Amino acid sequence: MKIEVGQQAPDFTLYDSDKNKVTLAEQKGSNVVLLFFPLAFTGTCTAELCNVRDNIATYNNTDAKVFGISIDSLFTLDKFKKEQNLNFPLLSDFNKAAATAYDVLYNVFPVFEMEGVSKRAAFVIDKQGVVRYAEICAVPSDLPSFENIQKTLAALN
Repeated sequence: MKIEVGQQAPDFTLYDSDKNKVTLAEQKGSNVVLLFFPLAFTGTCTAELCNVRDNIATYNNTDAKVFGISIDSLFTLDKFKKEQNLNFPLLSDFNKAAATAYDVLYNVFPVFEMEGVSKRAAFVIDKQGVVRYAEICAVPSDLPSFENIQKTLAALN
């Protein structure tokens, strides 16, 4: 089921790259940005997450917690996070529960015909757990609109 603006965000619990459980419901009281990305160590995914890294103060200034989510293992994400000096958590959706709940899972990823890879998508969730922005990129090489994400976050404060 497609996630719509105005609906309650589907809850999930995933492990981060530091082996800690992170539950979306426990983030209530903060704005949340979920960035689903296909695979660590790929060009577009690296560019996307490094953009967030380089602009993390903008997210912090809007009381937003940013989470990158991919189907990669937490061990892969740990190495990726360290190599790119990422300053926000990466969550492993290895079992594809979150991508399924947010309806952002490719049946067949257009690159290398891999099954079960997450689409690139961005969701902004307000302090009450309501989706305020939802964007699913049409093709894996597209980036989400960071400008629209920031406008949404600014409007929440």
